[in-house]
Amino acid sequence: MSDAPELLVEVTRGDLVESVHRVAACAVDADGALLLVAGAIDVPVYLRSTAKPFIAAGVIEAGARETFDLTGPEIAVMAASHSGEPIHVEAVRSILRKIGMDPSALQCGVHPPYDDATARAMTTAGEAPTVLHNNCSGKHAGILALCAILGADPATYLEASNPAQRRILELCARLSDEDPARWAVATDGCGIPVYATSLRNAARSFARFASLTGVSENDARALRIVREAMIAHPQYVAGSGQIDTALMRAGDGRIAAKAGAEGVHGVADLGRGIGFVSKVLDGASRARGPSTVAALRRLGTLDAAQAERLAAFARPSVYNRAGRMVGEIRVRV
Repeated sequence: MSDAPELLVEVTRGDLVESVHRVAACAVDADGALLLVAGAIDVPVYLRSTAKPFIAAGVIEAGARETFDLTGPEIAVMAASHSGEPIHVEAVRSILRKIGMDPSALQCGVHPPYDDATARAMTTAGEAPTVLHNNCSGKHAGILALCAILGADPATYLEASNPAQRRILELCARLSDEDPARWAVATDGCGIPVYATSLRNAARSFARFASLTGVSENDARALRIVREAMIAHPQYVAGSGQIDTALMRAGDGRIAAKAGAEGVHGVADLGRGIGFVSKVLDGASRARGPSTVAALRRLGTLDAAQAERLAAFARPSVYNRAGRMVGEIRVRV
């Protein structure tokens, strides 16, 4: 099964295919039965931000929602790679207020908002981006909340040895059927520990996220709370014009999705208890939308009408500098 053909995403210019991206993918049901295999699915892959729903679940499992009276949008932004829009910044700021910390506690670094309109507005107003605009600031605020609950040192929350990180990694390992003492852990782009697991095991994690089966009662409760927050508030999970927000809206309450850096994507199909995870092998994010929509269509997670709502991601156009459409990005049939 690991030698099944990869999904191929073509980038055209005029009448020719200019580039091709290879995508490995796996989907399983709640029992772990394989439903879709493309490429090598048993090779370790760093999940990057695709693991954020599980990181958020680790925070919720410890009682953060009740301790700090966290709202749905605040929980959703903890699982987010947000675009730095005003609603995202305010949600992160609110979490920090509730846990008695300020933005200086965040160690995720600064970058401009991913949302172009927000970035332009800030430039026009002469405002510089802050740590709150970092797409991972919600996750970091959540981890600081976990530190507060556990009495862990917030100054070292980036370290894998910090009790908050150990608790998070242990939950992620349970979901992936891994041994947290033996799997590969490196440093993510925002500074926290990032783990690697196979696409098969990652898909099992998302199937558990979808079905809430095969996990403890406490883990299931935390996953359900995070899942419900993401689905109810998809704008907080990504932002305007982002695939995860659009995909969850098109799913009409049946889909939870989370993209990650280097072309990783995870999707939970709640209606059927299916987990899907993919990896663009060269890390190109432009191949994620076409491959994900095509795979979810093949699995039956998306029907024709839902796929049509996602046409801008399934077959995006390629434009030149003057704004003229000169090609498209599509899955090879």
